[in-house]
Amino acid sequence: MNGAGPALPIVSLSEAQAYLRIETGEEEALVAGLIRSASGLCEAFINQVVIARVFQCDVPASGVWERLPVTPVRSISEVDAVGSSGTATPVASDAYAIDIDSTGDGWVRILQANSLTRVRVTGSAGIADDENGVPEAIRQGVLRLVAHLFTERDGSGGEPPAAVTALWRPYRRLRLA
Repeated sequence: MNGAGPALPIVSLSEAQAYLRIETGEEEALVAGLIRSASGLCEAFINQVVIARVFQCDVPASGVWERLPVTPVRSISEVDAVGSSGTATPVASDAYAIDIDSTGDGWVRILQANSLTRVRVTGSAGIADDENGVPEAIRQGVLRLVAHLFTERDGSGGEPPAAVTALWRPYRRLRLA
């Protein structure tokens, strides 16, 4: 989805254990893995970073406004030229423009492209600062998906509950090319 790396856990281990009604710590590693999986699936479905973290992504140095593939962007801290060998060197601040629009899309425009073909943009993105700031509907969807994955872990099949996507759908961002 983006250059923000793996999703951070959207719910805590103790919260998931309480939701699953697990009182012992025998399955903590399993539940922690299911939380990571459900958090990643949530971010992939809504096409947004949920808990804020640093991202890096490469975009063409075309001279036109380029939208960053990660959202919602909170800040853009660095723009580096990327050479053919993959090495990055800082671009002078007067050689580019940046913008973050009201929908959280981040934009970069190289004003003085010279011989640049692509740039690497570093910043931060995310809906919430931490798991406590995540909208409750997203959290409930993750908990329901964790419960489904936990009960279906033997591979017996079964589709995830429709309530999961119903809870996440209002936060889903689709992009047309």
